[in-house]
Amino acid sequence: MKYNLDVAVPSSQAWIEAVLDDFPSFLKDHADCERKASAMAMSMVAKYPDRKEILPELIDIGIEELEHFKMVYDLMVEKGVELPNKMQEDPYVKALLKKMHSGITERFLDRLLIASVVETRGAERFKMVADHQTEESLKKFYKMLWTSEAKHGNVYVKMALNYFEETKVYDRLRYWVEIEGEILQGLEIRSALH
Repeated sequence: MKYNLDVAVPSSQAWIEAVLDDFPSFLKDHADCERKASAMAMSMVAKYPDRKEILPELIDIGIEELEHFKMVYDLMVEKGVELPNKMQEDPYVKALLKKMHSGITERFLDRLLIASVVETRGAERFKMVADHQTEESLKKFYKMLWTSEAKHGNVYVKMALNYFEETKVYDRLRYWVEIEGEILQGLEIRSALH
């Protein structure tokens, strides 16, 4: 069953062209995003240990995202691309986080739904990367990531439904999908996942 909502604003042709024109920079950013996604899932385990219903899935996502980081790192080594000395700030995620509620319960819901929206965007973009690859191994790799990210987009919404009414979850998720589209359109196009 599909729980997440599709992105409101499709990624542009200009974005995929930027990625294909500078794939090494995309790989560096992609590696950073996988590390951050793993850390985010594990930070939720640390912050919400009482939310026992979702801890196993959060841990699984944290491990899977770290495995993706290892795969991207191996690909970077194979292509002679060095891991950056410092992770770059992600203006996309930073802009999303600025829109979060401040109340404890509302913030918990927002964290789950922002994670869903970010994973759903990742799936959409990994599909574009896969569709534009001429190298078969890269096409296969990004297709695998596309399906994984789509699954994560669903899982985060399903987690929210453990604790909040369906109407509240989907009203807020629609808000996040719209805000995410607005944020994306306001960002500089670069060879990065976001």
